Amino acid sequence: MNHTCSLEHTLRHVRQYAGISQKQDINQLAPRLRPLPEGWHPNGDDAAAIPNAGGYSLLAMEGFLNDFVESDPWFAGWCGVMVNISDIAAMGGHPQAVVNALWNHDSDNARLILEGMTAAADTFGVPIVGGHTNLRANQPQLAVGILGRSRTLLSAFNAQPGQIIVAAIDLRGAFRKPYLNWNAATTATPDQLRADIALLPEIADQRLATAAKDISQAGLLGTSLMLLESSAVGAAISLDNIPKPSGVNWKDWLCAFPSFGYILTTDAASLPALLNRFHKRNISAAAIGAITDTNQLWVTQGQEEQLFWDLNTSSLTGLHRQPSAENMTFED
Repeated sequence: MNHTCSLEHTLRHVRQYAGISQKQDINQLAPRLRPLPEGWHPNGDDAAAIPNAGGYSLLAMEGFLNDFVESDPWFAGWCGVMVNISDIAAMGGHPQAVVNALWNHDSDNARLILEGMTAAADTFGVPIVGGHTNLRANQPQLAVGILGRSRTLLSAFNAQPGQIIVAAIDLRGAFRKPYLNWNAATTATPDQLRADIALLPEIADQRLATAAKDISQAGLLGTSLMLLESSAVGAAISLDNIPKPSGVNWKDWLCAFPSFGYILTTDAASLPALLNRFHKRNISAAAIGAITDTNQLWVTQGQEEQLFWDLNTSSLTGLHRQPSAENMTFED
């Protein structure tokens, strides 16, 4: 099979992936939301950023698929804490505390969820400070919220044409089947995980990057697309440059949800220092493309090039850079 067919097939599969279609659900609700107060950071980022005297208070929340919570409750609880911490880090922030909403009909399943949350909270040094519990529900359900703080924001709204796109992913893991969750966390030491997460606020404070987004259930290309939509820009990304574990095919990897994975934008002068920060922590990082002014996401592999998405004709979340008076509140 030649590169053209292979790339077309891969991108078609990724476009149809559930993680991307779930992000499109935001489009149905965003127009009905009220404007934010004057001067607040626009929503659509990995966390809401509320200005205060020392910088920003950060708020984020994640809900989880019921099948995942029922079939792998301990790991669902762990992920409830971990992915929220990743969202705070993507904003250049430090996590402070988490809360949960745990609904269940099985006390053993609920106990395993809380044990997973507690293990992650202890590992990352972020306390669980409250929540809501209902053990009389008809199925397992989990949502986790987090509070954080940031001095200098990394934001999906900060990408500019001409900037370089960097992917930073911890490849020291494996898929936790049956889902495409790339787990490089539960076998790592607490010291390693805390120092790795601390990279993002350090990068923000040193202004080595301006825009960032945590690679989510939408996968690497879907997450990149969300960043592009927020900043009202486009991009050209090369598959050949994306860090990828050996033995993993592109269809799976582009839909994967890594335990540590970020998309960032930077300039040529800051690129070496940015990459070095990740490499010193044994995290794979590389320049994978560039920001353009097209509002389109193009993907290359070898000599072949394909259009992945055209934001001019098809929005993803409907959340993008706007005058502050029109900013909308929403958590993605």
